[in-house]
Amino acid sequence: MPRSRTIAIGDVHGCAAALVRILEEIQPTPEDEIVPLGDYVDRGPQSRQVIDELLKLGERCKVIPLIGNHEVMMLEALDQGGDLLRFWLECGGRQTMESYGGSARDIPESHLDFLRGLKPFHETPTDIFVHANYEADVAMPQQPRYMTLWEHINIHPPGPHQSGKTVFVGHTPQKTGEVLDLGHLVCIDTACFVGGFLTAIDVDTREIWQADRYGNLRQR
Repeated sequence: MPRSRTIAIGDVHGCAAALVRILEEIQPTPEDEIVPLGDYVDRGPQSRQVIDELLKLGERCKVIPLIGNHEVMMLEALDQGGDLLRFWLECGGRQTMESYGGSARDIPESHLDFLRGLKPFHETPTDIFVHANYEADVAMPQQPRYMTLWEHINIHPPGPHQSGKTVFVGHTPQKTGEVLDLGHLVCIDTACFVGGFLTAIDVDTREIWQADRYGNLRQR
């Protein structure tokens, strides 16, 4: 019987070709649990297709998608408009809107339901998954929202979490394309949109899959 895997996926940012290629390599099974860490939309050209792929993935295995700051911006912009809409469009939302044909009216309800249902974090007996960062001495349900969504780890380097669990994050681009593994903290945002790679990692074996925004696997 195949081993069930827990696999985290870093910031996609509209790079659907990279996501498709990585999933082809991973070949998820119904026993697997996949935890995308947020920032599926904005900047890249295919945000709509990224969400389509994540919805399809949920039919193949257990998917626990987390929310990133770009999904927060998108939801707030669509709900409130005004300055929040202008801010989001300037932060990559314009490309997201173009992927939907240029009108918010063309965003499928299934996509809005997906965005509204994203989780702030995920925790297993051995690992924690969150988009951006964390306070080391605070339990996950009490974490400050700004910290988990917006704070880069190079600005606020976190120590080991009080739980003793390994924490997997995205959000802080590792422009070398290499995963940052500090033992207690693993950052897998490897800057796909700006010439790096989309990264997925098996949290138990540390097997890594990477593809660039055009869908080319990284050769190691």
